Amino acid sequence: MSEQRRIAVAMSGGVDSSVAAAMLAETGDEVFGLMMRLWSDGPQRPNRCCSPDDMARARQVAAQLDIPFYALDVQDEFKRQVVDFFLDGYSRALTPNPCMECNRHIRWGFLMERALAMGATHLATGHYARVSQTESGFHLLRAKDRRKDQSYVLSVMGQRQLAHAIFPLGGYTKDQVRDLAHRFELPVADRAESQDLCFVGGGDYRDFLQRHLDAAPTAGPIIDRQGQTLGLHPGLANYTIGQRKGLGLSAGVPLYVLAKNPSTNELVVGRKSELGTRVFAVGDVHWVSEVPPAEPLTLSVRVRYKASEMTARVIPSVDGATVEMESPLPDVTPGQAAVFYRGEECLGGGLIRA
Repeated sequence: MSEQRRIAVAMSGGVDSSVAAAMLAETGDEVFGLMMRLWSDGPQRPNRCCSPDDMARARQVAAQLDIPFYALDVQDEFKRQVVDFFLDGYSRALTPNPCMECNRHIRWGFLMERALAMGATHLATGHYARVSQTESGFHLLRAKDRRKDQSYVLSVMGQRQLAHAIFPLGGYTKDQVRDLAHRFELPVADRAESQDLCFVGGGDYRDFLQRHLDAAPTAGPIIDRQGQTLGLHPGLANYTIGQRKGLGLSAGVPLYVLAKNPSTNELVVGRKSELGTRVFAVGDVHWVSEVPPAEPLTLSVRVRYKASEMTARVIPSVDGATVEMESPLPDVTPGQAAVFYRGEECLGGGLIRA
């Protein structure tokens, strides 16, 4: 008979984490809930992952499931590792993904280590992903529901994290999870999902940047590939690669953001036919196996969370990797993550360099 597990469940007051907790509470394992109190942009702009209402809902679910519930103060760590990362990226004309850093440093760093210190053998979350184990180690796999698959943002996990990770929802679709929430009679069964950055408080990220960047974004020229000035922009932080709307230009044809040049504060625009990158460099590369490949690999690569994947040749190097796509992709954006897949398995990824 296998030894009983002691499982900490990361709770948020949402449907997914609540169903994960309810599923595990039925297994006979010892289960307790943990919720993080994250940094927020003042009392009028609560963090969307841990507002007072969220905390109350999570406590209500834990009480209904008859499991202990603990709140952890992670505000300083979150501000330093996630919010400051976000601000630093935009200050350098990048488009950062703070959710990746949250998973790297907060959920599968700070929270996991705290859970283990509290006697847990595992940390469970409501992420849509799967873990398998073979003789070669632990493997991160896509979720059954490809529409909800979150292996992209979990690509920062390594062997230690996967050894302690449980993803109860990985084999379910979102509709099935909703049905389970109703079967468990959870008070959050019909709660809507939030897609916004949790720490901007429901506002526009540009307003957040204006409030918190040490140096406010400054106006500069909008130019085409030939260097002709077409207009002015209010700050490079307001734009991302591939953006079409909000350029404020009357050119007779649709124009898209092609590049941002922080050294000259220039925003480069052009026609859709000019948009796309086939070869790009990736830094800060992390391999889930923690064993970098010795030779180039032909893999599927996703360059944004919701982007389509494309076959590419990934050439590892001492300080990162070079990615050679089959054909140009319009979504390649410095600061975002390029994540590598072989079939169902997520192998890792890194940050796209400018």
